[in-house]
Amino acid sequence: MSGRILVQMQTPVTQKSEAVEALAAYLNKTIEAGVLDLGAAKLVKSNKGDAFYTVTAKACSCPAAFYHHGPCKHQRKYFPEVKTIRAMNMAGTLEQADKNLSKMPYQYQRMVKAAREAAESEPLGLRGDHKPFKPFIEDEAKAAEVA
Repeated sequence: MSGRILVQMQTPVTQKSEAVEALAAYLNKTIEAGVLDLGAAKLVKSNKGDAFYTVTAKACSCPAAFYHHGPCKHQRKYFPEVKTIRAMNMAGTLEQADKNLSKMPYQYQRMVKAAREAAESEPLGLRGDHKPFKPFIEDEAKAAEVA
């Protein structure tokens, strides 16, 4: 090949069965178990059998991928190496931050250590010498009159 990009897909497009069968014949490949493997993309036959969904690691042309805005069953089956981001609890977040702290600039490390020391020396809710937060400032004289 001359190094030119022959096909550049923005979003996957569902293909007609006849078109995929013609493509398979042209490429001299077989459609095995309803899937035409093209390497970075796979053409997967729909349940009705009238169309093939174009599936890549990042997108799929099936209706589920469109409506659910996430990896569909085709992406999970044919591209399992792509992991989804999982939520992390606070302990996991702090553990990850501790691992990455040594990679941060020195001033940032000092700031984080000082904030942690302050938080550890003065735990929340244990001090009795402060009033709870009030979202509105009240005039105490007017509050006494109303009561």
